[in-house]
Amino acid sequence: MFKLSEIKELIKLVDQSSLEELEIQNEGSKLLIRKPGKPEQIVVAAQPAVPAAAYAAPQAQPAAPQVSVHSEVNVESPAADKSHLHTIASPMVGTFYHAPSPDAPPYVSAGSRVKEKTVVCIVEAMKLMNEIEAEVNGEIVEVLVENGQLVEYGQPLFLVKPE
Repeated sequence: MFKLSEIKELIKLVDQSSLEELEIQNEGSKLLIRKPGKPEQIVVAAQPAVPAAAYAAPQAQPAAPQVSVHSEVNVESPAADKSHLHTIASPMVGTFYHAPSPDAPPYVSAGSRVKEKTVVCIVEAMKLMNEIEAEVNGEIVEVLVENGQLVEYGQPLFLVKPE
């Protein structure tokens, strides 16, 4: 099986390369990573344990089960009631951080009042910490990403109710 940290590192490497997709098989597991524009797909296949009874009498072996998980990321899914909200989007590919350091409180959370130049988060790209500003005066309605999450260029980070 693949560890989450390994998967994150592979995603980062594929994102920074010219590869469109990467498929890896390891100890009966299979991982497929595709760049945006194609549906993201993670396929995990594992060989089941064969019961002892199967060794006693020759019988047809059932095919190994295959578990597939498919997820498509729809970056822009505007809901009718959210059309009046301003979206703060990531200006680059990188890692989202909600605070200046791990032990510091988040820059903003739902309900926080912001001004155009208020720093709302950091996006780390190539070891550079880039402060992202609110761009509008208003109130943060929703934080759309988790701390430490990899984000894409143009991916919505926050929804703001403008004043």
